[in-house]
Amino acid sequence: MWLLPLICFVLALLLAAGASGGGGAAAGGGNGGGGERRGVYVVYLGAVPPRTSPNILQQTHLRLIGAVLKRGQPVESVVVQQYKYAFSGFAARLSAAEAAALRRKPGVVSVFADPVYHLHTTRSWDFLQQQTTAAVDVKTGGSARRRRRSPRARAAAASASTSSSPTADTIIGLLDSGVWPESPSFDDAGFGPVPARWKGVCMAGDDFNSSSCNRKLIGARYYDVGGEAKRQSARSSGSSPRDEAGHGTHTSSTAAGNAVTGASYYGLAAGTAKGGSASSRVAMYRVCSGEGCAGSAILAGFDDAVADGVDVISVSLGASPYFRPDFSDDPIAIGSFHAVAKGIMVVCSAGNAGPDAATVVNAAPWILTVAASTIDRYFQSDVVLGGNNTAVKGGAINFSNLNKSPKYPLITGESAKSSSVSDTESASHCEPGTLDASKIKGKIVLCHHSRNSDTPKTEKVGELKSAGAVGAVLVDDLEKAVATAYIDFPVTEITSNAAADIHKYISSTSEPVATITPTITVTEYKPAPVVAYFSSRGPSPQTPNILKPDVAAPGVNILASWIPTSTLPAGEEKPSQFNLVSGTSMACPHVAGAAAAVRAWNPAWSPAAIRSALMTTAAQLNNDGAAVTTDSGSPATPYDHGAGQVNPAAALDAGLVYELGEEDYLQFLCDYGYDASQIKLVAASLPGGFSCGAGGNASDSKDLISGLNYPSIAVTGLGKAGGTRTVSRVVTNVGAQQEATYTVAVAAPAGLDVKVVPGKLEFTKSVKKLGFQVSFSGKNAAAAAKGDLFGSITWSDGKHTVRSPFVVTI
Repeated sequence: MWLLPLICFVLALLLAAGASGGGGAAAGGGNGGGGERRGVYVVYLGAVPPRTSPNILQQTHLRLIGAVLKRGQPVESVVVQQYKYAFSGFAARLSAAEAAALRRKPGVVSVFADPVYHLHTTRSWDFLQQQTTAAVDVKTGGSARRRRRSPRARAAAASASTSSSPTADTIIGLLDSGVWPESPSFDDAGFGPVPARWKGVCMAGDDFNSSSCNRKLIGARYYDVGGEAKRQSARSSGSSPRDEAGHGTHTSSTAAGNAVTGASYYGLAAGTAKGGSASSRVAMYRVCSGEGCAGSAILAGFDDAVADGVDVISVSLGASPYFRPDFSDDPIAIGSFHAVAKGIMVVCSAGNAGPDAATVVNAAPWILTVAASTIDRYFQSDVVLGGNNTAVKGGAINFSNLNKSPKYPLITGESAKSSSVSDTESASHCEPGTLDASKIKGKIVLCHHSRNSDTPKTEKVGELKSAGAVGAVLVDDLEKAVATAYIDFPVTEITSNAAADIHKYISSTSEPVATITPTITVTEYKPAPVVAYFSSRGPSPQTPNILKPDVAAPGVNILASWIPTSTLPAGEEKPSQFNLVSGTSMACPHVAGAAAAVRAWNPAWSPAAIRSALMTTAAQLNNDGAAVTTDSGSPATPYDHGAGQVNPAAALDAGLVYELGEEDYLQFLCDYGYDASQIKLVAASLPGGFSCGAGGNASDSKDLISGLNYPSIAVTGLGKAGGTRTVSRVVTNVGAQQEATYTVAVAAPAGLDVKVVPGKLEFTKSVKKLGFQVSFSGKNAAAAAKGDLFGSITWSDGKHTVRSPFVVTI
C-alpha cells in the first residue's frame, strides 16, 4: 500500500501542471482545432435552479460551452458529461484558455481539471454483532457501563436478512468499479418487486445486458472515463457495468450482499458471508476503470444516483492526501453535498495513507468518514524450527505443500548476499538483485521488510521463487495484521521479536532448518478491534475544527464476493467466488450497510441524524475489555478512529441525536471562507435572512466551525483565544420515552478544564430539543505542551449513553 500515496502524489503534480496555463492539457488531453492542447475540465454551476427541467438545463450548458468555443466548432463534440438532476454542471474537453473564459462567466462556481481519484483498496458482521452484545463501552463518571441491546435493536438484527425487514425497500448505491452480477451475493430469490419509486436503469454494455439486473441488483450504470477520445476508438475497459477489478463486487456485497452459506477463500475464513443490510437492494455506478476514477464520472454517478432514488451512497475512493482539492473543486465533496441536501446519506472511506497524521480525506462535514479496524480473525502460518524449538508464530495466506517436519535449509538474506553487492542491509531485506541464487536454491530465506523504502513484498517473493527458494519468512512489524496472499508459494510474515528467536536459532547451529505451515483460520483472536496501520489519520488539514474520521469499521482481511480469477491454489479447479481484501474501502460499506438499516427503521431521519446515531453509540473497548489501540499498540485517539468502532444495533436506539440541515452546511461554507455570491449558487435556495455575516472572510472565521452542531467537537488554537473557548450544541430526543432526563459526565485530560452547562437535560412531550454549552479552559502551561488533548462528553438517562469525543489543540 505504500506505493499508493506516492503514485497519487506524482499524478497530482502532473494534473496540476496540466491545469496550469501555457496551453497545458488537463487529464486525458488531446489536440483540438488550431493545435491547442485540450483536456477534460469540470464546470460546476451549483444547484439546479428552481423549476428548471433537465432539458432546459442541458441547453443552457450547451450555450455556455458554445460561448467560449471557436466559431463553427460543434459543441456536442467536446461534451463528456452533463449534470442536470442533483446539481448543475458539465464536463467538457476544453483548452486552458476556454476553461479560463468559463471561470469568468456569471453563475459559474468553479472550473477544474478533471482529477483522477483511486480506490481505497462474513465474519466482520458477526464480530460487530458480538461487540454489540459484549463490549460496547462508554465512560460515565469514571466507570465502565455495558450497553444492552433494546428490544427494537434485537428485532432489527433478527430481521436484517429477511425480505420482510424494513430494509427490503432500502436502496444502497455504490460508486465503484462495477459489479459481478452472477455472484450469489446478488441472487434475488425471496425478494419482492423492485420499489416503485426506483427510477434507475440497467445499462447494457460489454458482457452485460438488462437481464443482468434483478430484484436484488436493481440498477447498474457505467461512465466511459476516457471521454470523447476513447469513444472515437476502441471501446475502453469502462464500457460496461461489469466489474473487472473485483473491488466494486466486494464493497457492494459487504454493504448489502445476501447471506451465502459455505463461503470461504479456498477453505479459509469459512462461514456465512453476508452484507450489513442483506435485504437492501443494490445499485452500482461504475465510475472507475483501470485508469482510475475520473472526477467527471464520479459527479455523473452522484447525479444519477440521486435521480434514480437511492437512499444511501457508498464511496470507497478518494483523492490523494498530498493533493487535496478544495471543496468546490472536489467531485466527491460537490456530489455528496447535493445528495445530502436531497436527504441521501453519503458514506466515504477515510483513505489508506496511515499511519501518518493529517492524511484523512473525504472530510467534508456532510460526509460520514470511515476509518478501518481489524476483526477477531487471524490467518496463522507458523515457522517450525529444527531441534526442540517451539514454532514461531506468523501470519499470511499460503497453501504451503512443504513437509510438516523442519527439513529445509534456512538462510538469512544477509548470508545469501551476492559477492557483487556491497550493501548488506539491502541483502538482508532481499531486495531484487542483491542475493546469490546459488545460495538460496532449495532453502527458506529470512528477509526483513520496510513498507516505506523496500520493493513490494510480492515482487521480492517472486524473485526468490524464481531463484529457486522453497519459501520465505518476511519480518514486518507495520503490516503484520494484513494477511498478504501468496497462494502456493510458502511465505509467512513475523514480527521483529519473533525474528530474534529465529536469528538466535540460526546462530546456534551449523545447519539450521525449518518449514512453513499452511495457513489456518484463527477466530476469537485478541485483541480486536485495533485500528489498522494503513487507515488515514486526522486531523483534516482542511477542517481541523471538524473531527475526522467519524467512526471505524472492519477493513482488514474482509471476506466478500469477488470476480473469477485465473490464479488458483494447487488442486483447485474453480476460482473462489470470494476474496479476502483490506482497506478503508472495505470499512466504508460496513457503515453504509449500517446506515441503511438505521434509515429503514427511522425513515424520517435526516442523514445527520443517522450519522449522529452511528457516532454516539460507537464502541471504545476491544474484546479484552480494554481501550482500543492502534496496530502499533498505542492507545487509539479520535484522530485514529473518530468516535470509535461502529455499533450497528446500538445505533437503532440512540436516544439523542445531533441534527444538521442544509442551512448549517451553508453556514459552514461561510465560516470556511466562501463568499455569499458563491454560496447563493451552491444552494437551491437560501433561507430568509441568510447571510455570511461580517466575519465571513475574517482570518479567524474558521474557528467558528467548531460551533457546527456535529456529534463530536474539535477546538483549535485554545491558547490564542485567551485559554478559553465555548461551543454550543443542540440534541433532539428520539428515544421511545418522550419524557426523559439526561445527565452529563465529562472525561477530560489533566490540564484541561471542561464544563457543560446545563448539566441536566429534561425532555417532555412538548420539548424535544434542548441545547447546552461546553467550555474548554487550558489550566496551565503543561497542557499547552501536550498539543492535542482528547476526552469525551456523555449524556445518559440510565438506558441510553450518548457519547461525543472531543479534541482540543492548545
